[in-house]
Amino acid sequence: MAVDNGEQRTGSRVLPALPYAVMAVVTTVDLTAGPEVGFLPLVSLGPAFAGLVGGWRRTAVVGLTAFVLCLGLGVYNGLFESRRGLTALLSVAGVTAAGVVAAVMRQRREAELASVRSIAEVAQRVLLRPVPRGAGPLRIAVSYTSAVAEARIGGDLYEVVTSPAGVRIIVGDVQGKGLEAVESAAVVLGAFREAAHDEPDLPAVGERVERALNRHLSGERFVTAVLAEIGDGPHATLLNFGHPAPLVVRPTGSVAFAAPPDRALPLGLSLHDAGAPAPYEVPFAPGDQLLFYTDGVTEARDAADRFYPLDERAALLKDPDPETALRAVREDLVEHVEGPLHDDAAMLLVRYRGAC
Repeated sequence: MAVDNGEQRTGSRVLPALPYAVMAVVTTVDLTAGPEVGFLPLVSLGPAFAGLVGGWRRTAVVGLTAFVLCLGLGVYNGLFESRRGLTALLSVAGVTAAGVVAAVMRQRREAELASVRSIAEVAQRVLLRPVPRGAGPLRIAVSYTSAVAEARIGGDLYEVVTSPAGVRIIVGDVQGKGLEAVESAAVVLGAFREAAHDEPDLPAVGERVERALNRHLSGERFVTAVLAEIGDGPHATLLNFGHPAPLVVRPTGSVAFAAPPDRALPLGLSLHDAGAPAPYEVPFAPGDQLLFYTDGVTEARDAADRFYPLDERAALLKDPDPETALRAVREDLVEHVEGPLHDDAAMLLVRYRGAC
């Protein structure tokens, strides 16, 4: 999530001081307006705010400060001659106790959430192994931006395998989130890694992945994916299972989506009697770039509900270093959304060595 560093620093200074600022304002008003206004019980706002933003120890300290302040003002104003002073003290004590309990519960939840997030990140790193930075004449970079949604694990997947037939690539997106999506992604990646070495052509790789996934999936779950094979020829062979078409960027500056001739169903829906997708070729020569991505990129919306215009941002890929170029697109994507992504966004850039 993109957050300005200045705003972070300002927030980190304001929030801890807020309980004391509130108590100071209440004290000032009480001293200047007199006890008749009845502002003294509002001193309990100090521990109330402390319980929202601080730990239980800090909340207790603020509560004790508020209690002493309330006691002193009550004596000064002569409120203990009636029930008003005692009522104010009980209000401060009650709010302090509630704030301490709330702070303890919040800290426990934050610790549990941090643990779950850590486990999720480790699981994702094990699943999505680092791709090679180079393979033959190709330079490769990858970017994975996780959606900010507590411990949600996404189903985006990618892999690059060097086989006897050339470099084979898969980029996909599992329907849904959570552990079931991770399990499906693991099945797809495991099948692809084996098939990419063994099968003679890309359709055979796709069929093997489809069979493995059908044994695993149940119901209407599916996986969109695009497979690619880049050999010695001046072209790349693509096989698209209902996935967003890769973006082709030429050294001349021309940009186009490598869309398949016919739409095909995603992996896992072969039982619907639809034909398998047909492989198709895309010219791919020195200086060309292929950008694979998931729908978390192109479906990211800004404040005006406009989708991210990936093809219009292709100029960001001009940096000689593919990792730096892809980082520029990722930063622009986060800036476009102006907040947390609502879906995971994976991108894999393949650049044919040459002048870009």
